[in-house]
Amino acid sequence: MPAIIVSCLALLFVLWLLGQPWLIEHKRRQIRARPFPPAWRDILRQRVPYVRALPSDLQLQLKQHIQVFLAEKAFIGCAGLEITDEMRVTIAAQACLLLLNRPRGYYPGLSQVLVYPGSFVVQREHMDDVGVAHHARQVLSGESWSQGQVILSWHDTLEDAATPDDGQNVVIHEFAHQLDQETGAANGAPALARREHYARWSQVLGTEFSDLQARTSHTQASLFSDYGATDPAEFFAVISEVFFEQPQRMATEHPALYRELSQLYRLDPLSW
Repeated sequence: MPAIIVSCLALLFVLWLLGQPWLIEHKRRQIRARPFPPAWRDILRQRVPYVRALPSDLQLQLKQHIQVFLAEKAFIGCAGLEITDEMRVTIAAQACLLLLNRPRGYYPGLSQVLVYPGSFVVQREHMDDVGVAHHARQVLSGESWSQGQVILSWHDTLEDAATPDDGQNVVIHEFAHQLDQETGAANGAPALARREHYARWSQVLGTEFSDLQARTSHTQASLFSDYGATDPAEFFAVISEVFFEQPQRMATEHPALYRELSQLYRLDPLSW
């Protein structure tokens, strides 16, 4: 093949790569410009009461995010479950809460949302201190994989959406993991707006995480679920649930932590 043809093909490939972000955003603008389906509006009203608490500008933004999310992500029913628009919209609405006011993409590493009728069982293997492998079965309501999948229990999703102020929301929890995994393995440090923010983030969350571990080991009550004491990644997911669902308590009892999450999510739920 003549060198000039190879050069032209290489140039075209580079131009295609450079144009991809523009093409993606152009398509998303077209999707966001479409009218929001009335049937989807009814689903939000019936299944996601949290949306009614949002200011009108955030409600509009959320609906536009839902449209893009549903256009780009595949939903797959598991264990015989047939996916419906009710499931898709209810899940997307809660997942997109985490995207409001944020400049980043629509969970770029995510391609599929797998939905089970209820809690599902997974097999886990771990090595003990002497190198012996142990197998265990866990019953879960949600899980986030770095390979592009989120797995959810529809029963738990529906139940959590119906009670938006109890500090527990499996969709928010698993999609907080997705944000965390955008920077690599989940470690409780999602992408922050500025590099200099990481020092304060590490200091505040490290202190709060240690405090929760201490409370858990002494069976003392806390605003946060004991599950958050498992590791920093689970701590971030747990406090994200509380930030959106119990902002008043978090701001009162953990003001520094509330400020960090408010800066990360670029939201102040106290004002809603």
